[in-house]
Amino acid sequence: MAENQKKSIFQYLLDSQLYKSIIRSGVPRTRRQRMYAVLGNVFLHLHPARLPRHAVKIGYTWCMGGLSFFIFVVLTITGIMLMFYYRPTVEYAFTDIIDLGEQAPLGIMRELHRWGAHSMVLTVWLHMLRVFMTGSYKPPREFNWAVGTILMTLTMFLSFTGYLLPWDQLAIWAITVGTNMARAHPFIGSEGPGASLLTIGDLNLVTASSDVRYALLGGRFVGEATLLRFYVLHCILVPFIAMIFMAVHFWRIRKDGGISGPL
Repeated sequence: MAENQKKSIFQYLLDSQLYKSIIRSGVPRTRRQRMYAVLGNVFLHLHPARLPRHAVKIGYTWCMGGLSFFIFVVLTITGIMLMFYYRPTVEYAFTDIIDLGEQAPLGIMRELHRWGAHSMVLTVWLHMLRVFMTGSYKPPREFNWAVGTILMTLTMFLSFTGYLLPWDQLAIWAITVGTNMARAHPFIGSEGPGASLLTIGDLNLVTASSDVRYALLGGRFVGEATLLRFYVLHCILVPFIAMIFMAVHFWRIRKDGGISGPL
């Protein structure tokens, strides 16, 4: 009787609206049910239910898209671990980086994060090269090519914003050079072409105190405000935007028929 009662409770849970709202397809037993389970699951639906044989050959795809995403996951995990020990202040930033390698438990996470960042830049560029060489940017995939280009730009910006966080001389001068280049950006850089056109009467809207360089640095020179801004950009804003575009990228791959074949 107790066993029957347990069965009835279990069956009651399976038939409940709450369970059906979470698990919509039940246990898939047929091909149709398996397809329905894939389509009803956000994690499974990111990938196609079937792949052509040529699409999974390493010699063709190089697996650079998947490797780029895998490295991004590794960077996310190691980055979260580093945030427990790193303090984005001028007083502590450099010493915290040294302690991560010499004192902190699992300090190797900093090296994994550093070399993972270099690897991700390389794999993203190789992925873009493969897509270009195989003509996978052509219709109907041109929208996803644009999304991939944005993701490549975000990858470079992630690398750029993370460069300052060790707060050593190499990082400070690299950011100084990089932000000086941003000053020459069209329209939003005070020395770029088109900046003089953005005026209201005698008031110039884009000046050395209101252009993109000033926004990145939080002032006229690299300082503590710069370190804090780059820390927030590197750890929160840019990864959040990148994850949104990655979801769109994977979704469009699914909608465009899976991994592109050779033309």
